[in-house]
Amino acid sequence: MIGRSLVSKASLLPAARSSIAKRSIATSRVALSDKLFVHRDTTDNNANVKFEFTAENMERANEIMAKYPPQYKKGAIMPLLDLGQRQLGWTSLPVMNAIAKMVEVPPMRVYEVATFYTMYNREPVGKYFLQLCTTTPCQLCGSTEILKTIESNLGIKVGETTKDGKFTLVEVECAGACVNAPVLAVNDDYYEDLTPETTNKVLESLKTGAPLPAGPQTGRLTCEPKGGLTTLTTEPTGPGFGIRSDL
Repeated sequence: MIGRSLVSKASLLPAARSSIAKRSIATSRVALSDKLFVHRDTTDNNANVKFEFTAENMERANEIMAKYPPQYKKGAIMPLLDLGQRQLGWTSLPVMNAIAKMVEVPPMRVYEVATFYTMYNREPVGKYFLQLCTTTPCQLCGSTEILKTIESNLGIKVGETTKDGKFTLVEVECAGACVNAPVLAVNDDYYEDLTPETTNKVLESLKTGAPLPAGPQTGRLTCEPKGGLTTLTTEPTGPGFGIRSDL
């Protein structure tokens, strides 16, 4: 009886499998990263290339490390990587190895940090590193047109560097200046409230080596309302305002 029961149940399996096989399964497209953090030796990025901080930056590095107890020197990895990148222009393997030696950790600990945070450029970038925010608020305010303008003006696509090595263009997530969208970061400076016309002006000024002042390109002060102030339009009251004179 047991054998017959098993045979009977088994005879049902092909039909069940057949019905399951007919089900349509929807899958989303695999997201592809524009960076693959796998090191490949090049002539200027290998373990035999030497990197040393300049005397000025070494003094700064010691100041940074002095902020951490001796047993927690590894806490200085991020600011030291930033310092090394500012000196070299990007975060190379020699930079990471030098910092690992300074904070006395295995090099892998520094590699993990440098490849996790997008602020560290693992490849050389141009003199002007253009980071265009294309997240929803900036996109709603026209970042798509700004992207097309930059690509047209410089003759490059996202992720590319101009032949003269001056400009590198990348897309980034929220730049944290949504009220001034669309926003383009040029190295450490934000150019905000951009239009295709003002974007071209910013790029042309960078080409001449005389960058326009950073900030909103519409004339407004920081992030004040575009339509003008609606509050705090009069002089603030002085001490004692609204207090009885006998108090």
